[in-house]
Amino acid sequence: MKQVCIVSQHFPPEKSGNASRIYDTAAHLAKLGIGVTVLAPHPTFPTGSFPRTWKRSDVQEVDGIRVVRLWTWQPGSGDPGFASRMAYYLSFPVHAALWLLFTRSRFDAIMTSAPPLFTGIPGYVLKRASRVKWILDIRDLWIDASIGLGFLREGSLYERLSRRFEQACLDRADLVGVTTEELGRRISSRYRVTAPIELLPNGVNTEFFRPTDGEKKRQIIYAGNVGHAQDLDKVALAVKSMNGTYNLKFVIVGDGDTRKSLEGLVKAESLTDSVIFTGILPREEIPRLLSESLVGVAPLKRLANLEYAAPTKAYEYMACGIPFVGCGNGEIAHLAKESGAGVIAENTPEAIAATLSKLLDDPEKMEEMGRRGREYVAKHYDRRSVALKLKHYIERMAWTGA
Repeated sequence: MKQVCIVSQHFPPEKSGNASRIYDTAAHLAKLGIGVTVLAPHPTFPTGSFPRTWKRSDVQEVDGIRVVRLWTWQPGSGDPGFASRMAYYLSFPVHAALWLLFTRSRFDAIMTSAPPLFTGIPGYVLKRASRVKWILDIRDLWIDASIGLGFLREGSLYERLSRRFEQACLDRADLVGVTTEELGRRISSRYRVTAPIELLPNGVNTEFFRPTDGEKKRQIIYAGNVGHAQDLDKVALAVKSMNGTYNLKFVIVGDGDTRKSLEGLVKAESLTDSVIFTGILPREEIPRLLSESLVGVAPLKRLANLEYAAPTKAYEYMACGIPFVGCGNGEIAHLAKESGAGVIAENTPEAIAATLSKLLDDPEKMEEMGRRGREYVAKHYDRRSVALKLKHYIERMAWTGA
């Protein structure tokens, strides 16, 4: 049996999109006959929501997966400062690199999942010290996104050092996985890449995310990270302008860095009866909430540095048989057009309101879009199919040394 170690900053019971992606990938690989170890920190994200622990490591068996929890710095607040945030991002990969140096003979391959960028540290260290094959899984242009959102200054020392490290990782990886074709093109255009670049999309677990029985509610929904890349404030203002006619609720499921400011806007605009913040909910509740909603929203900010992104939440909406309204250019627009399950609006409250209104006025079209979306993700983005492709890569590298 081939053995793989997956290094991820997030894993359940954390509720982030990548936590569920890594769990589904690992569980499917285990069912397909690959021995899987996941290296992850003790549960931390969202920061401040889990009790701190100083335990160096903890080993669990979860659905056929060996999960090794390693100590990392755990910020104590929901919006940690720069030093606390960087300690969280850096202490785990350094600990993981040390753990892997002593256990490297167990594995045929390792996969590191980024962002954050620093999860590449264990892969880089291991490639310098062993012949283990390295799959560099890149889900996000973290540096570019940080610049576009104003967290990192272009041309700064931090940017230059980060890009040098990313190039060093790409120089040593045996295979580079990307979530969208546009992401692969952007990496190739900016960096020197000699390893094969393969599409490993975020995908969705179509057995878990599926339409459920029950009446529809007069609500639209957002389920995901409440972060800086999302124009959720504009959706809230769109709902305000529509509610003389449509009596909609806007349900926001999740948490993140911008939740407090968004709650402040909702209060200031007298929207507390229309915009509902549920916080983070058990994963088991999400398919029902999506299925009973009329429309899912995926309002990416219209930034060039986000055009490669196809949000996992859009796949989940489609898997549950509801249409989505997205914002942004690039991959999300391609997904909406290719699947027939989504519509793209400009990033203004007026445009979002007009797009939502047009959909809500045509229930037959919404039903057809929901059906097409379900069929599309089941055919192209089911996570078992993605895991099967990854299994073939792992076996090929282990057997041929390629």
